[in-house]
Amino acid sequence: MKRLTILMCAGLLPATLCAQTAEPAQKENEFSTSVQIRSRAEYRNGALNPRSEGESPAGFVNERARVAMDYKRPDLQVHLSAQHVGVWGQDPQIDKNGRFALNEAWAQYAFGDGFFARLGRQALAYDDERLLGALDWNVAGRSHDALKLGYEKGVNKLHLILAFNQNDERTIGGAYYATGAQPYKNMQTAWYHYTGSDNLFQASLLFMNLGWETGDAEKARTRYMQTMGTYLTYKPGDWTVNGTLYFQTGKNKAARNVSAWMAAVAAAFKLNPAWTFKAGADYLSGDDGTSATSHAFDPLYGTHHKFYGAMDYFYASAWKQGAPGLVDATVGASWQVSAPVGLSFNYHYFSTAKSMTREGAPDRIRRGLGSEFDAQLTWKIKKDVQLTAGYSIMRGTRSMDFYKGGDHTCWQDWGWVSLNINPRVFFAKWK
Repeated sequence: MKRLTILMCAGLLPATLCAQTAEPAQKENEFSTSVQIRSRAEYRNGALNPRSEGESPAGFVNERARVAMDYKRPDLQVHLSAQHVGVWGQDPQIDKNGRFALNEAWAQYAFGDGFFARLGRQALAYDDERLLGALDWNVAGRSHDALKLGYEKGVNKLHLILAFNQNDERTIGGAYYATGAQPYKNMQTAWYHYTGSDNLFQASLLFMNLGWETGDAEKARTRYMQTMGTYLTYKPGDWTVNGTLYFQTGKNKAARNVSAWMAAVAAAFKLNPAWTFKAGADYLSGDDGTSATSHAFDPLYGTHHKFYGAMDYFYASAWKQGAPGLVDATVGASWQVSAPVGLSFNYHYFSTAKSMTREGAPDRIRRGLGSEFDAQLTWKIKKDVQLTAGYSIMRGTRSMDFYKGGDHTCWQDWGWVSLNINPRVFFAKWK
């Protein structure tokens, strides 16, 4: 890290000199560099999956060390972001094989009149991130290798995203999939967004065609699943109302026919500058395994931690491949204690969208899964230093034991503290 910082400083010297000595040109250039050190200590006593009687809690500290560099002029942007992520103690003191990888590396060219193209590894975050999200909560985040073609002007935005993935340079055909590679073979996504006057109303339309590769090393076959729908936002006065509706059809990863859907609605009311109250409900269709067609909705590459409880029992972790679906009813409140300090409280009641039969038993499993309580503190110590902390409790049912394992009679809780330091360390502008 020290050597990298020295090299970055040396690289900035020519830019700084140019800012002082170069002749004025038609285009203004900007170069900026930022760093992020984010450490998070976690206490897990039933997070992601319920624990059983006699199992001890776990504790660890994970960390993200990220360096980002941006170059910008009116017709061109380049973004490079490299990071080292891991858990304190997992690397030896003397490490000859350090892990430092690019999580984003893209260039964007502006053709003029609102048209542009972005090529390379990039985060894809759209609307409220239910289907495509940057997953910033995860220590590594999420990125895609893609070409994005776009138009943004006035109240209209239109993006076309194209991806084609392979696990190595090949000389003959064969199966694409390999552990650790991108999860899909190819992807085509079209997204349109409209912003009304005064941001009172916003609407998005999305269509995604995902190609899953199945088969073996000698012969592969690509099967396609389509996801389509809308995201709406309405902000009258002190209210904010969101609505989501998506459908899925085609073939899933297991080559089964798909007919699934999800819907969500949420409303928030700002009582005064300090207090905001909210309520909402999500429905993700499920499958009981009795039909040749799968009715289980797949939320794909969204930021699931944001929606389905902070303890990440659903979709962010193993969840029967989403087969029973999910119903999530939630209420919450946020309190801005002072300018730098805020508190939020959320309650979730979870149940399955479909009831299933326990193997070897004629009775159906009850749909109720249990309740989760989440609390979070945010303290903005400085403009580039923020401390956050959270505590959650899950009170599950016997049905939770069936779907997730563990023992619902045991106390399940989770706590964490995170310090995020994210300064912009260099900035240069010249003509």
